[in-house]
Amino acid sequence: MMGRLVEQVLKFGVVGFLAFGIDYGVLMLLSQVCGVNAVLSAAISFCVSLVFNYLASMRFVFSHRDDLSRSREFVIFLILSAIGLGINEVIMWLGTSLWGESALAVTIVKVAATAVVMIWNFVSRKKWLDAGE
Repeated sequence: MMGRLVEQVLKFGVVGFLAFGIDYGVLMLLSQVCGVNAVLSAAISFCVSLVFNYLASMRFVFSHRDDLSRSREFVIFLILSAIGLGINEVIMWLGTSLWGESALAVTIVKVAATAVVMIWNFVSRKKWLDAGE
């Protein structure tokens, strides 16, 4: 049981790292290159990375629950992710309000937001989406 959890956390970390790369890349492109507000850029980048995160998480990290249809699973994933997006946006807004929108400030705030959302994502997906096999 503990070995399965450790393996799952490691896989979640790999998927999360890749999703973060997508999220961060889009965030920096929009906020630093295109001049889009950092909070709006963070919302867009979060949503872009969400597509990859769903596909990879449900394929490689969590086991499909037999009592959930794929469409219901996706709806639950979206609801949990919307909460994660809310957490992300609050942290991005607070951080950039305090420290500005320089590349360094946006990076530091995004890393902090990602850490908090990552914990939310794992715990909530484990509870509501994983078959626990």
